[in-house]
Amino acid sequence: MEIYELEVLKIVAEEKSFSRAAKILNRTQPAVSQAIRRLEDEIGEKLFDRSSKDGTLTDAGEVLLDYAAKMLNLRRAARNAVRELKALHRGKITLSANEHTVFYLLPLIDEFQRTHPFIKIDVKRGVASRIPKEIMAREVELGVISFKPKDRSVKAVAVSTDELVLIAAPGHPLAKHKTVSIRELGTERFIAHNAPSPYRQQVIEKFEKHRTELNIAIEMPSLEAIKRLVEMGAGVALVPRLTAKAEIKSGQLAGVSVNEMKFARRLHIVHRRGGVLSQAANEFLETAKKHSAAT
Repeated sequence: MEIYELEVLKIVAEEKSFSRAAKILNRTQPAVSQAIRRLEDEIGEKLFDRSSKDGTLTDAGEVLLDYAAKMLNLRRAARNAVRELKALHRGKITLSANEHTVFYLLPLIDEFQRTHPFIKIDVKRGVASRIPKEIMAREVELGVISFKPKDRSVKAVAVSTDELVLIAAPGHPLAKHKTVSIRELGTERFIAHNAPSPYRQQVIEKFEKHRTELNIAIEMPSLEAIKRLVEMGAGVALVPRLTAKAEIKSGQLAGVSVNEMKFARRLHIVHRRGGVLSQAANEFLETAKKHSAAT
């Protein structure tokens, strides 16, 4: 099965015409038909319904087209990786991060773009548990997660640490404290993220262990919305420190450590073990390592 034959299959299926496909491929129509026949002979199934006028694929054709697209995408990725070896004057990095770990990327992206302004960076919002699968499916090159994946096919590089912090409006009575205990929080109104997460479960279990009521008065779909409500004085919240670092530094929010609930976590950049990263992705990973060593 030749790559060229798979390319012919893809173009004929897209154009729904052997003649138009021939023009696009700069081949004769008999040459295009012959390529399709070779594929049909190899797999032992017809790929197109010859009785239709619009080049309708058979069920076997649909299955083979899906694999053809993946193989052609893999070939394109290989070509791009080779081209990007030339001085990083062009290229693209695809990353996946969730609402928490994307905050780690912000200063890193800024630093990387200063030295590599022509590299496009595409950050996709992912679900933490699925990011290693996205890496293995080649949907993205790099991912950022707050746990070390169990899949040995995924390599994890430790780049940062984070912990849980209580945030409150600057005028809140707790804002003047550097640390508090769980027992001091029994009367507080909490604003929480409504998505299940290891952090949320750990918080619930800690409050239960210390026999302290956890009054979740408001639940929101995003960390940004939670921070804005806390600023308004609607309640307090427990969030990863990384996600509120800028607001705490500027004084928009007060950050208070809860003695029993720091829940330190190590952040990792992950990629396929043994896979060849594009030059741009490799350079981004090196920037992350240097950034980690400097902080």
